Amino acid sequence: MGFRLSKLYTRTGDRGETGLADGSRIAKNHPRIEAMGSVDELNSQLGLLLVELDESGLSELSMPLGPIQHRLFDLGGELAVPGYLIIDAEDVNRLEAMIDGYNESLEPLKNFILPGGSRCIAQAHLARSLARRAERRYLSLSEVEKVNEQALIFLNRLSDLLFVVARTIARLQQTDEVLWEPKPRPSA
Repeated sequence: MGFRLSKLYTRTGDRGETGLADGSRIAKNHPRIEAMGSVDELNSQLGLLLVELDESGLSELSMPLGPIQHRLFDLGGELAVPGYLIIDAEDVNRLEAMIDGYNESLEPLKNFILPGGSRCIAQAHLARSLARRAERRYLSLSEVEKVNEQALIFLNRLSDLLFVVARTIARLQQTDEVLWEPKPRPSA
């Protein structure tokens, strides 16, 4: 890597603007920056989930999920360089294959599932919810600028994958999933 940051603060963002990789400057609350931040949060949470999986002896899940962190970083790069596209249909296909593979070993859903049961399951659900937020932020950006439609689909599938991963963790840990218990309706 030839380019190194020698100074972490530049003071160029002190007035609410930030620079994109193409040299342009935009407001820090611009939908593009909101999407970048959400993808970054998701990537951080996924990293925490991967560590939790390894520490819980579930490396059979962390190994296939690990490359997704790199694709999320690629997506951040797409967002930092308007017009640059790297996430493609093959990335989406890989997620769909993973979803199908994990889902084969799960019982059909009979009720809504709440985040919990174990720390690892809850981490997967937290990552899932952050994937949904990243998808919403990316969608907001799409309302003001042209975006990579495959990246939007990728975020949608990733949240689905993380849901199935949470269920798979419960199966592997032999932990009961936390099922939603709706509040009884008041009698009339």
